Amino acid sequence: MAIKYVPYFPNTLEGQAVLDNFVRTKRVLRYRDNGQVIERVQRGMPLYEIELKEQIGQNPNNLVIRGECVSACAYLRDKGIYVDLIYVDPPFASGADYAKKVYIRRNPKVAAAIAQAESELDIEELKAFEEKMYGDVWDKERYLNWMYENLMAIKSIMSDEASIYVHLDYHIGHYVKILMDEIFGEDNFRNEIVWKRTGAHNDAGRYGVVHDMIFWYSKSNEYYFQNIFIELTEEHKSTRFKNIEEGTGRKFYPGPITAPGSGPSRFFRGKEIFPPNGRHWSYSQENIDDLEKQGRIYYSSTGIPYLKEYEDEYTQKGRAVQSVWDDILPSKTGSELVDYATQKPEALLERIIKASSNEGMLVADFYGGSGVTAAVANKLGRNFIHCDIGINSIQTVRDRLLADKAQFEVLEVKDGVSLYRNPVQTMDKLKSLIKGLRNEDALDKFWEGSIVDTYHGMMPVYLPNLMDSSTRLLDKVLMNRIIRKALPDLPEDTKRVIVYYIDITDRDEIEQFIKEQNNQTTIEIELRDLKQVLDEVVVEDEAEWELAEVQDNLFKGWKVELKSFHSDRVLRKIEEVNLKGQQQSIAKGKAFKPIEISDEGLETIEWLSLDCTTTDKQSPWHSDAEVKIDRLGYVILNGKKTQNFWDATIKCDQKPLRMKIRNICGDETMFIF
Repeated sequence: MAIKYVPYFPNTLEGQAVLDNFVRTKRVLRYRDNGQVIERVQRGMPLYEIELKEQIGQNPNNLVIRGECVSACAYLRDKGIYVDLIYVDPPFASGADYAKKVYIRRNPKVAAAIAQAESELDIEELKAFEEKMYGDVWDKERYLNWMYENLMAIKSIMSDEASIYVHLDYHIGHYVKILMDEIFGEDNFRNEIVWKRTGAHNDAGRYGVVHDMIFWYSKSNEYYFQNIFIELTEEHKSTRFKNIEEGTGRKFYPGPITAPGSGPSRFFRGKEIFPPNGRHWSYSQENIDDLEKQGRIYYSSTGIPYLKEYEDEYTQKGRAVQSVWDDILPSKTGSELVDYATQKPEALLERIIKASSNEGMLVADFYGGSGVTAAVANKLGRNFIHCDIGINSIQTVRDRLLADKAQFEVLEVKDGVSLYRNPVQTMDKLKSLIKGLRNEDALDKFWEGSIVDTYHGMMPVYLPNLMDSSTRLLDKVLMNRIIRKALPDLPEDTKRVIVYYIDITDRDEIEQFIKEQNNQTTIEIELRDLKQVLDEVVVEDEAEWELAEVQDNLFKGWKVELKSFHSDRVLRKIEEVNLKGQQQSIAKGKAFKPIEISDEGLETIEWLSLDCTTTDKQSPWHSDAEVKIDRLGYVILNGKKTQNFWDATIKCDQKPLRMKIRNICGDETMFIF
């Protein structure tokens, strides 16, 4: 349950995008359930307890937050933390599922033999499977409601001179642009940036889709921005600087000397010249006279004045970046890749961060994904906030920032999200977790299914969608919808419905609301806490090890040697993959080679860390030594890549008190020595 509710913004908006550009008729974009969103915005952002999970270094201004955007913004606003630049790359409402490629590591028991034989497996030969991270599946109305709440929350923690860049594509981008006009104001729209993210693309029956769109808004008319210049290409030079100045031989381009907006005439070579309609001269008469003396004014055959832009001067500075970015391509290979499905190139964020922030400013990304925003901000001397709901994102950026020697804190919002590591997986499994739940074709899609017993008969079951934060909280708005819209459409013989929730405003208050409002039917409403179901499926991994103090010519300290490691969830996932692969092989008449795990199971370990500070499980983690095993089996030791295979050990100078192991699917388990 939320501790309290934090206001989004002093003056909440109407919540419907008003289009009044055409003859001022105020056309309104209305979408389903909009009224519920307005009630939630008026109530405020739910503020939950925050737990410090790990502290790396001594910079509390840098934060990695596991939680949803609205919850994170409530925390920041309550703490008086305001952000100077926001870049967000939210789901595109594309209908796609995104998966993490999970690789089985080499068995460290045979790694030495592999090294001795100088045997190297190709990446295609490594045994791997995919695990869904999240599903980008929305209907338009739900997506717009969700984005409205999130953008309102983000605006509430923007500094007065802040900017926001929202990265989308054709699926939903222009609808979100309308929302942003409403939330940030049409006058604060700065640019639509077109990012050409790929080369030629063959799309059947249409032009190839090769670009995304990035909408840039500022919070006010006072915002930070500096032009970014890039090197001129030879093609650009040859096509732009065609004119040659007599006497000097300098190549130049006749650039415009006017700008939008009306203005007075000026005198050029003693002749009064008026600017074109709707334009004004960019320089005062005094400056024009100076340019004339310098020979910087060029006249066309019709007598129109232009400003000479010399190639030699232009080349030193480069050309200013325009609104079409066709010079940045996603990295297919290289050190910045972190095996994240939606990863964006560092060059893209470097351009945005350099243009709209300065050193020491605070940069945030509330759908942080691979952590590119935080990583680039750190390299450019900015403070950062990385926020994401997915544990895989938090682990990825944590390891990435550690390798960059960043200092930061890892926080977790205690809003129920942490009860499941992957919302897609959990939603897929919920029906099997709830005893007796089955599909029911006779029910509206609002209901997930039904449970049948001898006394109540068929009981429709409502489940919150873990992918949609707006359904996680059971409040009067949602309960009113159930009572007024959902119950009347149920079969006449329905006696009871079951409503699950992740979070609730106040259970006593909701039950009293049900008593007062549920007077149109005889249907009983039973409330159930979904967290109790999720708690029952949290199974920690098991490990066996030997801890010893060692001393030799190279090392003096403590060594932990892993003897075995077993993860029921990883093994079940491998069984599912093997079963599916076997069925496909039989259908195709091909031989099937299953994924096999050794008796020790050490090849299912991705990362392990030692803490020498405390044995208290609730204390923040302090990593005194850590080993990460990449997908080829090589060791990343304390963030530094090596060419050594893992030998099933981890060492540290002091006696370790706790150990944390992450399996290849991303689950982490803590062990006390």
